[in-house]
Amino acid sequence: MRTNKIHILIALLIGLSSCNYADFGGMWVVGESVNERFSQSEEFNATQPQQVLHANANAYKISVIADAHVGETANLTKFFALSKSAGVLAAVLNGDICNGNDYDYENLQAALPDTTDLKYFMLAGNHELYFGGWEHFSRAFGSSTYYFTVKSGTETDLFICLDTGSGTLGSRQLEWFKEVLNDIRPAHRHCVVFTHNNLYRIRKTASTNPVQEELQVLTDLFARHNVGMVINGHDHLRNVLEFGKTTHITMDAAFDGFEKASYLTLNIDNNGIGYEFKELTPNP
Repeated sequence: MRTNKIHILIALLIGLSSCNYADFGGMWVVGESVNERFSQSEEFNATQPQQVLHANANAYKISVIADAHVGETANLTKFFALSKSAGVLAAVLNGDICNGNDYDYENLQAALPDTTDLKYFMLAGNHELYFGGWEHFSRAFGSSTYYFTVKSGTETDLFICLDTGSGTLGSRQLEWFKEVLNDIRPAHRHCVVFTHNNLYRIRKTASTNPVQEELQVLTDLFARHNVGMVINGHDHLRNVLEFGKTTHITMDAAFDGFEKASYLTLNIDNNGIGYEFKELTPNP
């Protein structure tokens, strides 16, 4: 009996952490593998022009939010308002922005700004994939793996968005990432990588981080290709780690009612990539 209980507990933890194969009434079902999502993303990317943003000077700002977990949208709406008032060039929504249900995606899309007011980039976290959510994500946003560039004065910077909703890049996305770093990265001043899943575990949780072999490969790639910053969410607990020349940032959650809800502002110029945490205090 004790052995059976242990097996049940392990199965529950696997379902909660990887959210890839467990089926509890459809809640944690993710029907598509990361390789399948990558293939669909590549098909979409092939039909789109390369996304290039233009800053008015060599210095500009980008805001980042993670784990808003819509449903409710007060903090997300405030994030967009604060981003626009601060004059940021673009916003990055770094995964788990919604919870995967039809109505979650409806609430999310109703809260998104017009791209003429604020350009935004969406990443897939594990929660976007719940309840068969990849169908909604791909229909609304097209791709979960892509990069965009910013041209500021005479310089250009590279921003790479990865799909870690299954807890791993998968073989095809990893090869794509290597190609981008080899072929595209050298022409750019700075490089920032966004992944929802935090790469380094700083506390005991049931959530996943990449397998050790993949983490070793990624750490080596970040070092060899001078990736200045890697930004994660997922863990809901702020952490900053300097590993070689790369700054790894895990963000706080930003969902309504979260005591430490915050977002991140990147300050980018010729001197490097600075960052500042901004609190999302409750609305009066």
